[in-house]
Amino acid sequence: MVNTFIEKAIADWSPTHAKLAELVLNKSGNVSLSQRYRALFSLKSLNDGEAAQIIGEALRMKGDSDLFKHEVAYCLGQMGNKAAIPALVEAMAIVDSHDMVRHEAAESLGAISDPSVIPELEKYVNDPCKPLAETCILALEKIRYDHSKDIQKLDPPPKNTIYESVDPAPATTVIKSVAELKKILCDESVNLWKRYRVMFALREIGTEEAVLALAEGMENDKSSELFRHEIGFIFGELQHPASVPALERILANTNEAPMVRHEAAEALGSVATTKVKDILAKYVNDPEPVVRDSCIVALDMFDYETSGEFQYAIIPENSKPTDTTT
Repeated sequence: MVNTFIEKAIADWSPTHAKLAELVLNKSGNVSLSQRYRALFSLKSLNDGEAAQIIGEALRMKGDSDLFKHEVAYCLGQMGNKAAIPALVEAMAIVDSHDMVRHEAAESLGAISDPSVIPELEKYVNDPCKPLAETCILALEKIRYDHSKDIQKLDPPPKNTIYESVDPAPATTVIKSVAELKKILCDESVNLWKRYRVMFALREIGTEEAVLALAEGMENDKSSELFRHEIGFIFGELQHPASVPALERILANTNEAPMVRHEAAEALGSVATTKVKDILAKYVNDPEPVVRDSCIVALDMFDYETSGEFQYAIIPENSKPTDTTT
């Protein structure tokens, strides 16, 4: 059955938008999760009003994969379109939603960084959902940082980063030593904002020493699943084989939070060493849905990384190519 949203608006869209909307908004099982992921990132790379409208509708869909909705929220934040704010605020407020979805909606509000959302974020800084509460605190700090030249002067963001993602905290540039960064990263008495800033500083360094420091922080932290999950995301960006042992252990740990195991799985798919495919295959039937779905998506990412394909995004027939998305 065609989504009514598509039925009402399809006449006003380009063939590219219409085709991608059909894929993204199809949760019937006729379209694989991996195909929907690729279509979602195609819309993200188009980054126009129509794409934001389609992705916003996907966030409002009921009964969809929690993993997919979390990724939908992420894309809205990365696009930076203020038109997405209402859908993100709604998603953050739905108490029955998966922690991952609520957290990602809050993080995306921080990525868009419009001060008008401050009152909405402040509502949840003491929420029982700890990943949401911590994300709102980080998002508020990020908005404050983004809109204060005085704060930025004290610790400016990196000038020449190779990463295109809008991060939940800018890498600190005043600390250069991996050993010093690692010490702060692993100190759970330090506030999360500062730990995130050194986390992204280690990403910017990107050496094996920095990767192993991040791995130690991810495996030893006991206080914040949000923190551990973010390191997993960074490992996916770094694609460094030195992260594989830690990621494998975390994915195998059924006592670990699903949002951390999920990120470990997707990071393994991006690293794409020869060992990774066998690791991921062990968990494609995991009892935890977000872990199971992450392994399916990660195996598709592995295939992409090892195939020589031009880009991960889907290019509908008769449409122009979009930028490569990772």
